[in-house]
Amino acid sequence: MATLGLVLSVVMIILSVLLCIIILLQSKRSAGLGAIGGGSGDTYWSKNKGSSMEGALERYTKIGGALFMILALVINLIG
Repeated sequence: MATLGLVLSVVMIILSVLLCIIILLQSKRSAGLGAIGGGSGDTYWSKNKGSSMEGALERYTKIGGALFMILALVINLIG
């Protein structure tokens, strides 16, 4: 069990570094949580966001975050 915990901990460290890199690669948004109804219209770029690099980075962030939480739960249950 100690070996499995060590392997999962190393995987979690690698995943956390990858998540940091992916988050830092994302572009900044000028309209954050404080923007109320400001410029969030349906443009061509917002409709086709999933096929762009920005959409891919957002998708990878969501997947990486979910994997990070699941891995943390598994490590907690093992140890």
